[in-house]
Amino acid sequence: MSYVAPLKDMLFNIEHLARIDQVAQMPGFEDAGLDTAQAVLEECAKFNQDVVAPLNWEGDKNPSAFANGQVKTTPGFKEAFKQYADAGWQGLQHPSNFGGQGLPKTIGAACGEMLNSANMSFALCPLLTDGAIEAMLTAASDELNNTYLEKLISGQWTGTMNLTEPQAGSDLAMVRTRAEPLPDGTFKIFGTKIFITYGEHDMAENIVHMVLARVQGAPEGVKGISLFLVPKYMVNPDGSLGARNDVHCVSIEHKMGIKASPTAVLQYGDHGGAIGQLIGQENRGLEYMFIMMNAARYAVGVQGVAIAERAYQKAVNYAKDRVQSRPVDGSMHTSAPIIHHPDVKRMLMTMRASTEGCRALATVAAAAFDAAHHHSDADVRKQNASFYEFMVPLVKGFSTEMSLEVTSLGVQVHGGMGFIEETGAAQYYRDAKILTIYEGTTAIQANDLVGRKTSRDGGQTAKALAAQVEHTEAELLRSDNADAKAVGARLKAARQAFLDVVDFVSGHAKTQPNDVYAGSVPYLMLTGNLMAGWQMGRALLVALDLRQGDTTGADAAFMDAKIITARFYADHILSRAPGVRDSIVDGAHSVTALTIEAF
Repeated sequence: MSYVAPLKDMLFNIEHLARIDQVAQMPGFEDAGLDTAQAVLEECAKFNQDVVAPLNWEGDKNPSAFANGQVKTTPGFKEAFKQYADAGWQGLQHPSNFGGQGLPKTIGAACGEMLNSANMSFALCPLLTDGAIEAMLTAASDELNNTYLEKLISGQWTGTMNLTEPQAGSDLAMVRTRAEPLPDGTFKIFGTKIFITYGEHDMAENIVHMVLARVQGAPEGVKGISLFLVPKYMVNPDGSLGARNDVHCVSIEHKMGIKASPTAVLQYGDHGGAIGQLIGQENRGLEYMFIMMNAARYAVGVQGVAIAERAYQKAVNYAKDRVQSRPVDGSMHTSAPIIHHPDVKRMLMTMRASTEGCRALATVAAAAFDAAHHHSDADVRKQNASFYEFMVPLVKGFSTEMSLEVTSLGVQVHGGMGFIEETGAAQYYRDAKILTIYEGTTAIQANDLVGRKTSRDGGQTAKALAAQVEHTEAELLRSDNADAKAVGARLKAARQAFLDVVDFVSGHAKTQPNDVYAGSVPYLMLTGNLMAGWQMGRALLVALDLRQGDTTGADAAFMDAKIITARFYADHILSRAPGVRDSIVDGAHSVTALTIEAF
């Protein structure tokens, strides 16, 4: 069984939770209503199901290979990427004046999920290119944008992000790559960058590297980092390709997952210096790179949803086919498909509810991004920017940690067969692991949530979000429906747990930082759980309202399933929140008490 895009759930979220009708009222998005969303998603589903998904297993068996300074990607990848680019998918969300389609992130995020569900290794190439485009749109000169953006947006060229060095992982203050100014305004770049996704490949004619480096004489630490554009091939004034630049791949990594995605070690300047051009102003590189980083962090969260969906689909199909043991309730007198067994249903419902909750969270965040950038009212833009910024570490951190639980359950549903590579379930588990690590580990997302998003404003943004949750909670509790009341009660308990932690974090971050940061990841998980549970509560209210209308057949079945899934989320996932609260507020001492020598 291959991948089938969950279009009905995606469109439900886009219409009812993200309110695409409101997005379509914003300047520039007038043609991006529900009809457009449905048409785009249906075409995207066909492409990913038919072209990209069949290459996923092949990529795991026959990954990218490195020889003589060149990378050869998995057979079929180059041809599929050409189809991807020719169909305009790379430019879906990017400005029309550079050849893009200018569609909202609310639509683009769903397309990104489908691409990553189909083949996460393949999807990483356009993901990094999107980040490079965002950085250039934010900070690059008109000259650079006019030279590079149309080729990047068309997919003719691809982009990368070069931060990490052997001695500098997430601590970018340690970056040593240097940039020497030349009389013509360009720079010579010297240094080594590691973990560069698609830093070398054979799918596009040029690769445009975004590189952090220090100009000679720059201040120490992060204040002295600049951002440079360094192409694999130099670009002539007429846009044609010139000489090979002095940036070379010296190896690619051998990884536990995403094996078809080449993770390169790039060497700059071994033959006199790689020519680079400054993006924006000197010593503001980290600021610009965070434009890419934020775009990539959101996209990685969507990858978590995507790989969870793929694992769930595979587990459901296996559970319907695998016959083993009689049901415990005696309803069948012969061995039955394992989906009849309560614990298998529990695992499948955990997979389903977790995935749907995080998808809803990501979709609502995307709509906030669109409003933050396109709404005509400045106050509305500001409010949505604050909402989106708070959501980014949650979408990234919570959704990716969720994907590990879901893909692990996918292996468990398969039993012993899940441990056998030929089954395919293990690939999703292996592929998912990187999501909690790259673009900032879960702890780094949690540090951001604690420091920038909670303690900096004394918890005011967090409490404003809790007030929005409380509004939904009140609607649920007022309902005559038993499922709605149950979800409302769970949401109330989770919200109160969240507020207790917000008070703890904002009240002790400066005076007892070790105690607060000992619970930073649990705080992120509690917050992500609450926000996803909130969206599931909203979804339940919509489904109840629609169910009471004229829905019949497939629509009625979908609404019934949404109500049951939301109830399960509340009972089995959202219910974790009060216990996590206790571990954060009361459990810091046991995290830090043991001496280092005792470990």
